[in-house]
Amino acid sequence: MDKVGVWLIGARGSVATTATAGAAAIRAGLAPPQGCVTESPDFPAKLVPFADLVFGGHDISEVSLRKRAEQLSRAGVVPPDLPRLIAADLDAADAEIRPGHVPGDGGRAAAAARLSGDIAGFRARHGLARVVVVNVSSTEPPVDSRPEFERLADLEERLATGDDVLPPSSLYAYAAFQAGCGYVEFTPSTGPTLPALAELAARRGVPYAGRDGKTGETLVKSALAPMFADRALRVRSWSGLNLLGGGDGATLADPAARSSKELSKDQVVAKVLGGPVEGETHIDYVPDLGEWKTAWDHVTFEGFLGVRMALQFTWQGCDSALAAPLVLDLARLVARAHEKGRHGVLPELGYFFKNPLGTGEHALAAQYARLLAFAEELS
Repeated sequence: MDKVGVWLIGARGSVATTATAGAAAIRAGLAPPQGCVTESPDFPAKLVPFADLVFGGHDISEVSLRKRAEQLSRAGVVPPDLPRLIAADLDAADAEIRPGHVPGDGGRAAAAARLSGDIAGFRARHGLARVVVVNVSSTEPPVDSRPEFERLADLEERLATGDDVLPPSSLYAYAAFQAGCGYVEFTPSTGPTLPALAELAARRGVPYAGRDGKTGETLVKSALAPMFADRALRVRSWSGLNLLGGGDGATLADPAARSSKELSKDQVVAKVLGGPVEGETHIDYVPDLGEWKTAWDHVTFEGFLGVRMALQFTWQGCDSALAAPLVLDLARLVARAHEKGRHGVLPELGYFFKNPLGTGEHALAAQYARLLAFAEELS
């Protein structure tokens, strides 16, 4: 099977570093592919082996991947000896990381050409069959609709004038599509969701998926909410509190960025239960938590004869360790879909996302059944 490139936006961040280190550990036989859905015994698709994944990316950080892996090791995210054992793999990936785009640093058209050229150069250097670009960078504020986002010709006309019209995530999606690459929006950011970019993806014949990886509290919600619906129990309220440390928590301390995440997290319950439910999700930044997060949810519901009851759950986890295997799953699935001639949005991958593109299905079991059917088709 041909080699596939995984080009990570935010390549020196916690999620990207954990994904790169994890793939190297699996390749070397140092760790099992725990958490990788595509490696489950009943998963039907034959995907590119971990040994044939080649890593690179964009980032504005200058801290090396080896240093980031050592930091994550001290935080308990990766095993203590792993950075030393896979140092050559980390250094090879680090050599393929190029400077990311800094807003205000030149026009978007020139930036898009540079970013796209970086990806194309990576593919050529390694003789890769295809490259999948995965955005695991910081969450952006929501973007309002604009006329130039509707048609590709209008968008490119604005770009040609030097207008900073595209948010960074959409600029990376534009660059990926121009380079003929599949794309995964793992954050709540706008990314490839603009109609003009959907037009570009169709024109270039490339697939994309997203958005906002489902790794913790929302994963539990998408499993529990269908239970209430299936058992005809009326959910009266569903409230959640998320405590986050690390870079993700620091980013979400900004109210504009936080609104993107909260909107993505809150819609799951309403979509599954068929209407709005009292309660909201709140996100607080707690630096002391480091790479870890805690979510506490309180659910009130009503049963036979109107009897009032409640459910509470607490989810504590390491976001990078939860997200990294999904990044590897998605890169392998999108690469296979591209190989099989799929283009445009891939709703079958909604299982992995809080706000899945191309589908309104949020119930976890139904999403998984659709994923398996898709994998069977790909095989």
